[in-house]
Amino acid sequence: MRNATVEMTRLAAMDPREATRLLKGIRDAALRGRSAPLTPRADIQASWQRMLSGGVDPDRDRRSDLLTAAELEARRAASPLLHVLPVLREGLMQLPGSVADPVRHIMVVADAEGRVLWREGHASVLRMADGHGFEPGADWRESTVGTNGVGTALVARRPVQVHSAEHFVATHHPWTCAGAPITDPRDGRLMGVLDLSGPVATVHPATLLLVGSVARLAEAELRNRHLSELARLRAVAAPLLHRVGGRAVAVDLHGWTAAVTGTAAQDRLPLPGSVGPGGRVWLPSLGECAVEPLPGGWLLRVVDGGEAGAADAAATRVVLDLSRAREWTVRVSGAAGGWTRGLSPRHAELLYVLAVHRDGRTAAQLAADVFGDRTRTVTVRAEMSRVRRTLGGVLAHRPYRFRDDVEVEVVGPGEPRDLLPHSTAPAVVAARGV
Repeated sequence: MRNATVEMTRLAAMDPREATRLLKGIRDAALRGRSAPLTPRADIQASWQRMLSGGVDPDRDRRSDLLTAAELEARRAASPLLHVLPVLREGLMQLPGSVADPVRHIMVVADAEGRVLWREGHASVLRMADGHGFEPGADWRESTVGTNGVGTALVARRPVQVHSAEHFVATHHPWTCAGAPITDPRDGRLMGVLDLSGPVATVHPATLLLVGSVARLAEAELRNRHLSELARLRAVAAPLLHRVGGRAVAVDLHGWTAAVTGTAAQDRLPLPGSVGPGGRVWLPSLGECAVEPLPGGWLLRVVDGGEAGAADAAATRVVLDLSRAREWTVRVSGAAGGWTRGLSPRHAELLYVLAVHRDGRTAAQLAADVFGDRTRTVTVRAEMSRVRRTLGGVLAHRPYRFRDDVEVEVVGPGEPRDLLPHSTAPAVVAARGV
């Protein structure tokens, strides 16, 4: 019979000292390889396994060097999260009656490398954080400080709550925290983490929901800013496209389409990293294109004779690179050139399954592979539709599969257990072999 899992609602209802004793018992059993009456929550258990494999000291924290003042300011200025600080602040710290009471919590915003960029809240909690090394410029990756609301959310790529002795390192046990990743709506790139932390007694079961909701509000604000940028680019490009003969597309620097002429509109084109003014690029849906600069983007003119079908057929090799913890890419290449595109966590899972099963998978099979539920075919079809907008030239369907004449290579991490560490997909979990 499997052990029951301790839930956050139950912990929040307990006396803080009782909850800490319970969690310490579970943690001590895990450190000693023994069974306990209760098991940790899935995200916590997965993080502890990473810490044990990585040799993180469970008894004392290890603090890295802080960023210099100049380095910190440079990272702040370059971070897209700078533009959504008011949304984060108003969402968490200024809501009347919010569970995020500014007298009892601090708001922390970290970048994609786990470096704390901004921090604010009540002076007493800030002083407590100072003594803990939880300060601007500090490194709060899991590999540095163990299981925590910043570093664990970066790895899991979803909201995570860590309470008291759920922190792997014992010196963090006086804290409770909840973190949610924030991704760039333009390209799915992980930008950082929003975290709400406070003393153990401030635990609340609604905290994680609040932090996740505010992170989504920030992403919505970034999406609105992007739409405004596309509108400005469209205003500049429209007169040029009116005078262009043949097929042409105006895109922003991330490949999102602002305006088109002579061809079917697509939401986004996969731009190679080498795109530049005066050059030429090969795109799977258009063929060979001449590149001209626009303010905030590019004008892509399809070269005479370029045909999408010929370009698609020229793709002969796909490399799915899953070797890094949070940056997954697919590279498509052939006689006409190649391009590389970053992948979202879900698309990385789907393409991994298709790369392993070259004979193909039905929607029901993919639903079982990724969600553990064969009935979620609607979700699978929607996600595969998005994937095929980019990889239509190398993917077939009925069943979903890579084309037979395309060579597919998967570049995995050094250790199988590190494959897509965020993923709970049954096919990925089985491949890790842990």
